Amino acid sequence: MKGLTVKQVLIAIKEYIVMFLAMMLYAFGWIACVLPYDCTSGGAGGFALVTTKAIKLLFDIDIQVGTMVFVVNGILMIIGGLIVGWNFGPKTVFSVAMIGLGMNFWQWLLYDSGYIQNFHIFPEGQDPLLPMVLGGIFAGMGIAICFSQGGTTGGTDIVALIIQKFRNVNYGRILICTDACIIGSALFVGYDFSVIIYGFIMTVVVGYTADALMSGNKQSRQILIVTPDYNKMADAITNEMHRGVTMIDAQGWYTKKSGKIVMVVCRKFEAPLILRFVKTVDPDAFITVGSVMGAYGKGFDALNKV
Repeated sequence: MKGLTVKQVLIAIKEYIVMFLAMMLYAFGWIACVLPYDCTSGGAGGFALVTTKAIKLLFDIDIQVGTMVFVVNGILMIIGGLIVGWNFGPKTVFSVAMIGLGMNFWQWLLYDSGYIQNFHIFPEGQDPLLPMVLGGIFAGMGIAICFSQGGTTGGTDIVALIIQKFRNVNYGRILICTDACIIGSALFVGYDFSVIIYGFIMTVVVGYTADALMSGNKQSRQILIVTPDYNKMADAITNEMHRGVTMIDAQGWYTKKSGKIVMVVCRKFEAPLILRFVKTVDPDAFITVGSVMGAYGKGFDALNKV
């Protein structure tokens, strides 16, 4: 097996640096926006907050949130490894470790070290809604950046893999139910019911932010154009808009007439330009536009980025 090239080593170093910064951003969202307002949410972070509060109530022992997150993720990875298999790559292990260390670092720097006095992103007494939304944005950004480098954040993802080993259950449904159980358990350790609502809001914000960042720059549009003079339309789009065109054989079921559908795949921002151009060629053309989460090949993303 050939040794690693300098370029491959530099790329790997870059990926780990980016994942480190992403996990620090993720941890900042939890510690700076969620912890000061005594709230919680889903995932390993939310479970850690509930667990540390339960330990404080039962045994009067203070445990840092990051330490508990590290313990929770560690236990889940061991159980997952024994049941599902040891498929966790070094990037996953690194990301999980950085979450715990990052949370402990931010908690020490912002609240325990004394270097920063009375740290609050929002004024004291602020309703938790805005901090939870901002925390969700930070956490979602961290997750998206980590995923883009090939890492994962562990937590309830491992739970989903374990359940799927024995039950054919939708992956997303497992995550939703797991997060709901974690957030709901906050009621048993003294959290107010409003915290449950804020927890679900943060969970939604995290998921939406991560999805938007991961798929937003890859989203494309698939435009299907039905027009009698499809040859003219295809030539016009190719020559004037400089976009590739694919012809699809079709038949109108009512008229029983055969024809072709003109298909164009383009970047999201190009779609309005192409639509306006199509209407100048044939104002009566029938057009449908669909979202494409990813387009790979010449003129789009390379397959090795998947």
